[in-house]
Amino acid sequence: MRIVLVGPPGAGKGTQATRLAEKLRVPHISTGDLFRANISQQTELGKLAKSYMDAGNLVPDEVTIAMAKDRMEQPDAEGGFLLDGFPRNVSQAEALDELLTTEGIKLDAVLDLEAPEEEVVKRIAGRRICRNDSSHVFHVTYKKPAKEGVCDVCGGELYQRDDDSEETVRTRLEVYHTQTEPIIDYYKAQGLVVTIEAMGPVEEVTTRALAALKREGDDQ
Repeated sequence: MRIVLVGPPGAGKGTQATRLAEKLRVPHISTGDLFRANISQQTELGKLAKSYMDAGNLVPDEVTIAMAKDRMEQPDAEGGFLLDGFPRNVSQAEALDELLTTEGIKLDAVLDLEAPEEEVVKRIAGRRICRNDSSHVFHVTYKKPAKEGVCDVCGGELYQRDDDSEETVRTRLEVYHTQTEPIIDYYKAQGLVVTIEAMGPVEEVTTRALAALKREGDDQ
């Protein structure tokens, strides 16, 4: 299957993308991973992207699109892929359509993870990370440490990242609403959007998503 995954910050896209890609046996293509890989490997696209980033500028759509195109042309993506973080706006969605049409393929579904805005803010703003190991993650409501401010695993200090503050989260949501959310209407016009409730245990959300994708596949 060829799937685009969308949803607001805090909806669990990264977690679900990894799980769904494994279940569907397709590569998980993340924009963040693409940038890191191209920059660390010092590809021409990576050098170009880094020049914009070092100057404090946004990387132009055409660079992001070129990276995605290169990744989707790799052998492991021949049978399908799951795109996470791309397309990020309507112009990128149009470019993706053009690219896929050129290749004689099309998207099977656009999976829209829905979560109430206040819940998203609560999820992210309540997150606390261990200074010793960022993989040790706790939450002031959903996963409280035994001792406030102390990591259960290693005893390290727990802190709130700057980009997890409520003010920053609300800014990120506003960016999502203005830049990325319009692609949902763009894909709805093509009959590709499959909306699922992103709240609840991770396993339940994955099961929900797989069932929705199966129904979509059966209907086509």
